[in-house]
Amino acid sequence: MADAVIPTAVLRNLSDKLYEKRKNAALEVEGIVKSLAAAGDHEKISSVINLLTYEFTYSPQSNHRKGGLIGLAAATVGLTTEAAPHLEDRESGKQIVRPVLSSFADQDSRVRYHACEALYNIAKVVRGDFIIFFNDIFDALCKLSADSDANVQSAAHLLDRLVKDIVTESDQFSIEEFIPLLRDRMNVLNPYVRQFLVGWITVLDSVPDIDMLGFLPDFLDGLFNMLSDSSHEIRQQADSALSEFLQEIKNSPSVDYGRMAEILVQRAASPDEFTRLTALTWINEFVKLGGDQLVPYYANILGAILPCISDKEEKIRVVARETNEELRSNKADPAEGFDVGAILSIARRQLSSQWEATRIEALHWISTLLNRHRAEVLSSLSDIFDTLLKALSDPTDEVVLLVLEVHACIAKDLQHFHQLVVFLVHNFRIDHSLLEKRGALIIRRLCVLLDAERVYRELSIILEGEADLDFASIMVQALNFILLTSSELAELRDLLKQSMVNSAGKDLFVSLYTSWCHSPMAIISLCLLAQTYQHASTVIQSLVEEDINVKFLVQLDKLIRLLETPTFAYLRLQLLEPERYTWLLKALNGLLMLLPQQSAAFKILRTRLKTVPSYSFSGDQVKRTSSGNPYPQIIHHIPCGSQISEDGDVNHDVGASNSHNGIDFNLSLHQFEQMQRQHRMHARTQAEARNSTTSSSKVWNFRNVQRSEDSGNQLPLDSSEPPSRSSRKGPGQLPL
Repeated sequence: MADAVIPTAVLRNLSDKLYEKRKNAALEVEGIVKSLAAAGDHEKISSVINLLTYEFTYSPQSNHRKGGLIGLAAATVGLTTEAAPHLEDRESGKQIVRPVLSSFADQDSRVRYHACEALYNIAKVVRGDFIIFFNDIFDALCKLSADSDANVQSAAHLLDRLVKDIVTESDQFSIEEFIPLLRDRMNVLNPYVRQFLVGWITVLDSVPDIDMLGFLPDFLDGLFNMLSDSSHEIRQQADSALSEFLQEIKNSPSVDYGRMAEILVQRAASPDEFTRLTALTWINEFVKLGGDQLVPYYANILGAILPCISDKEEKIRVVARETNEELRSNKADPAEGFDVGAILSIARRQLSSQWEATRIEALHWISTLLNRHRAEVLSSLSDIFDTLLKALSDPTDEVVLLVLEVHACIAKDLQHFHQLVVFLVHNFRIDHSLLEKRGALIIRRLCVLLDAERVYRELSIILEGEADLDFASIMVQALNFILLTSSELAELRDLLKQSMVNSAGKDLFVSLYTSWCHSPMAIISLCLLAQTYQHASTVIQSLVEEDINVKFLVQLDKLIRLLETPTFAYLRLQLLEPERYTWLLKALNGLLMLLPQQSAAFKILRTRLKTVPSYSFSGDQVKRTSSGNPYPQIIHHIPCGSQISEDGDVNHDVGASNSHNGIDFNLSLHQFEQMQRQHRMHARTQAEARNSTTSSSKVWNFRNVQRSEDSGNQLPLDSSEPPSRSSRKGPGQLPL
């Protein structure tokens, strides 16, 4: 029937290779269809469309396909207002748009070009009736935007602009059906496709009746992905679209902050600087605008912000810090969805960051949580305590000080205080470098934060039962040095100076004494500080040969130098009254006798003792007493009303004579001697172990020598000579 309607010559020209002939044939088809439409003969119109579709558009011959496309466009133009019913009829198979859309995938670029041209002409005629095909047309245009042929791309751009105009005018466009299509294509990397997609997003967002903001979470990630595109134009277009959406968010009363926050957190870790900066800028605004809706996402947001605080780009650091402060100032409650445990976990994780600024802010967050939600933090303490202890080894002093503040805040509870000190001693035990490099800093700061007496008493209790005697000795020596030198412990020193006249000082002295027994020099220092000079002299006299080793002499050297510091100014002034402080003189002379004469410490102490005033008294000189007092003339001239204290010094205040009776110095000396015996036994055991190893080595060497001699190889005669005295001297050993 269609053959009868359309002359054979027209059909022949419609498939001609020349464009002009095909065009003229299409005009003939347009006129025929227009006449049929005027007559209302839709049956013949359908047969014409079928002929053009199956005989031409689906033909294996490319010229036939071109003719079919231009013929379908001409038929649509001829139908004008009556074209809509013929655009698609699935039951009868009579359709105009489907064959054209199929041609977009044709292998021949000229066919694809004609398909764009045909659909353009069809769309101009049907306008709004075209919307039912929008998703299919959008999909086709998305592919054509990246076509390998420039002419096809150009034709697709023209068609795209027309479709945009139609969509913006139509009230039948369904954004709900379109968004899944858009979302599926947002991560395409082709730059032409990206430009195409951003163009559509921008156009649809400009239509007042289309709520693109409500669907922003569906394609937000794709827009952020385009910010790192190699094309400056695409980055600019994506940034412009994002800026517009952010402005809309600020002006909108209802926004889904949660879903978008998850996307922004991921993008804040992008390797691209511009993407990170844009993501952080959005997060910053969200924190200000999101209110309660954003509270459940605080942990994820914090996880994105903290690393950016140390970003190499200054702009990013500034925004990250501002956002961090804004987030911390929001006093959200767990009842509102604020997850203390999640925030704490993020802060703990960032304590391992390689960047100092990030670690510092993580500690500030832990401190903030402790102040606001102490119970919740303490319930999760086991998750972060080990990490906090490891942070004490941080290479930066500022971080260590902040860690100590956090520990101090935790240790307000007695249980956690004990746990902190135990773990601290444990860390010092397994990492001697920590004690050496940071021990003083850590102990001093804890004494400021947690009360020096409390800290030292707890450390003393723990070290009293320490199984590792070598470590105990080192730790006590370190604590003793801090006690004698640190300004933070001045009050503790003052309290110890009153041990003989003050019950609090006496209790502290007794508390420290047992653990200080691990080090002879620490005990002597403690006694000098507490002004128990007779006991100091007794301890010195009790020392045996094995106690006076290189380590002891090094510690003694330090003490002699400390005696010249302001800490012991009171002791030096007491030397002005030798008749009153006889045991002090005896103790100092005892130390002098232990020092090698050629050492600098010997010369310092001898010079000091030479400055002690000479004894010039009226009356007869007193002979040496049976007590062994080195200054017998002094005893003869004790003022009336005074008496000798238990420590052996003259006490002018009779009323104070029994104030120190609570200290059992005989028991104290027994504790010291017993502890030193343990150390000597431990040293012998270690020496025997070393000797055993050395002996095994010698036996092995001897056997090798025997084999060598048996084989006729003679060793040098001097190979078995002992090393020289100088070669046996260990590193740091004093010249004796």
